[in-house]
Amino acid sequence: MQTKGIKEVLARNLKINRLKLGLTQEKLSEKADISTHYLAMVELARKFPSAGMLERLASALEVEPHELFYMPSVAENALNRLQETVAANIERIVAEAIKRTLSENCKAKDKA
Repeated sequence: MQTKGIKEVLARNLKINRLKLGLTQEKLSEKADISTHYLAMVELARKFPSAGMLERLASALEVEPHELFYMPSVAENALNRLQETVAANIERIVAEAIKRTLSENCKAKDKA
């Protein structure tokens, strides 16, 4: 298993937290009052923000600054992947059930 450097951990956590809030890079950069290009470079682990910038980003993401450096354990990663897989399967099953129900309702109306 390859360990990640601090830039990569920060980049990953910025993106995860941004997506949890449903924010685009543009919206987050507006909230943090930074350029979209700079944010993109931080998310790509090409730039590393100052302490003040980290505080602005954390505030815009509604997290504590130290949370941007959290690295989950192997077990947590496995659990997260399992949760994502289960959620995706549930979404697929529900979507198929809705589609099937709507199709059956349309057929019933056509016969009536």
